[in-house]
Amino acid sequence: MRPALPRIVAGAFAALAASLAALAIPQVLERVVNGPLLSSQSTAGLLQAVGLVLGLGVAEAVFILARRALVLTPSTHVEARMRGALFAHLQDLPIGFHDRWSGGQLLSRSMADLGIMRRWIAFGVVLLVVNLTTILVGVGLLISLAGWLGLLYLAGAIPVVVLGFRFSREFRVIARLSQDQTGDLSTAVEESVHGIRVLKAFGRGGQALDSFTGQAGALRQTELDKARSLSRIVMALTLIPEVTLGLCLFIGVGVAANDGISVGSLVAFFATAAVVNTPVEQLGQLMSMTLAARTAMDRYTEVLDTRNTVRDPEHPATIEAPRGALELRDVHFHYADAPEREIVDGADLRVEPGETVALVGLTGSGKTTLASLVPRLYDVTAGQVLIDNVDVRALTRSELRTHVAIAFEDATLFSATVRENVLLGAPPGTPQEQEHALQEALRIAQAHFVHALPDGMDTTIGEEGLSLSGGQRQRLALARAVAARPRVLVLDDPLSALDVNTEALISADLAQHLAEVTTLIVAHRPSTVALADRVAVLQGGRITGLDTHSALLAEHAHYRHIISSLGRNAQQQQERVHL
Repeated sequence: MRPALPRIVAGAFAALAASLAALAIPQVLERVVNGPLLSSQSTAGLLQAVGLVLGLGVAEAVFILARRALVLTPSTHVEARMRGALFAHLQDLPIGFHDRWSGGQLLSRSMADLGIMRRWIAFGVVLLVVNLTTILVGVGLLISLAGWLGLLYLAGAIPVVVLGFRFSREFRVIARLSQDQTGDLSTAVEESVHGIRVLKAFGRGGQALDSFTGQAGALRQTELDKARSLSRIVMALTLIPEVTLGLCLFIGVGVAANDGISVGSLVAFFATAAVVNTPVEQLGQLMSMTLAARTAMDRYTEVLDTRNTVRDPEHPATIEAPRGALELRDVHFHYADAPEREIVDGADLRVEPGETVALVGLTGSGKTTLASLVPRLYDVTAGQVLIDNVDVRALTRSELRTHVAIAFEDATLFSATVRENVLLGAPPGTPQEQEHALQEALRIAQAHFVHALPDGMDTTIGEEGLSLSGGQRQRLALARAVAARPRVLVLDDPLSALDVNTEALISADLAQHLAEVTTLIVAHRPSTVALADRVAVLQGGRITGLDTHSALLAEHAHYRHIISSLGRNAQQQQERVHL
């Protein structure tokens, strides 16, 4: 908020000036009633007072306009900076964080919660300070005008304060529950939209609707509880001052009749009380806005204060002339929420520059996790991953990911053009160099289908590329990894959704392209193993065999079991592809 503070403070002063102008009007009325109306009966004096009241009213309106003009723009800048900071932090946080947090909760924090913060900065904090100041000044004027009548009005603040503390404790809990339920509901919508094909295919749209309706109903009930809580405090903040004012009127008229107070002072007292009543009645709304903003800030900082465990070193190393030698040295890894279960338990592997090694293992053996350690999507919990004898943790993440590229089995594309998706990780270059890299990557990935799209390579792909088939998405993801021109390429079974003929063509081009690129391939079928110079067997979190395919078949019983399993799975998968 620091850059916006000067204008927000100026807006607060403008709002305060508007309130003081409103409070000044009753003081003018006191002089009018006691002077031109009751004593001097001066027309000129009356006109002067009317002009002064008119001037104060216009000044109040101008100051209110100034307040809005001063605070609205900077509050949107604060919101934009906070949203940018949150998104940058989300991009920086490791994959482990995103494994635990749902997209809907993050979406509600970056949109709804920051919207609440913006409204509080623009209106809540300014009006809360100004209204409290107005109430204090107004009560002081009431006491000066009518003595103990003002003290009687002030006594009405005691139940207001007590009820306000009770309200704050109750409303804060309800507000947090409401915002959390909003995030859960956003997650339900997100999952249903992403999984719409599955829901339709299995006829489970009704169940998804029932689940969504239940969550929406729970949120509705929470919002009703919020409304009831707010209505109670608003009723109290409206009723107590009005009842107090009624008592003051009843007593004040009698006092004035006995000449205990002038008529002008009594008129000014009630005119001032009317001005003070408005900010008192607004306190309920402002308190609820402040409590909601505090909850929103708690939810925002809950994400922003999450410590990034995958960070750049203070004094990073660099690889001047990368060759692409990859080594895993006694690598261990477990997830933070399950430290007792080692996914990788002392893996050792060395892949020479330009060599292709296939990583095979049974389902759940940790192949994908091990591959994710190379580009530091996760950090090892013990041991080292080295590229050209440099620990990957000693490199900045940006440099590391210029040396390493990865293509996942579950290809993720963005709502952008084919060109932008493929060149996402490509190194900078001239337009001609970029175009050559694009065409070469598409050729290797056998992604010729892009030329048949409505706008060719400038066709915008829908959300997550769901407008394309699984095989088309995999080919574009593979092209993206190739276009990055890395020294180390990690392929997590990138050909699983392709038919045999397309796989054979891609395998031939990859074999030629990978001649100078160090490649680690997570293999789920025998045809992928055929791309490799050597095969590494992952068993029990360790590399228990590393040799050629034929040598392992002859000597490694577990490898033979894996290959037979891969063969059955591959046959079933190809049958599905043909169907």
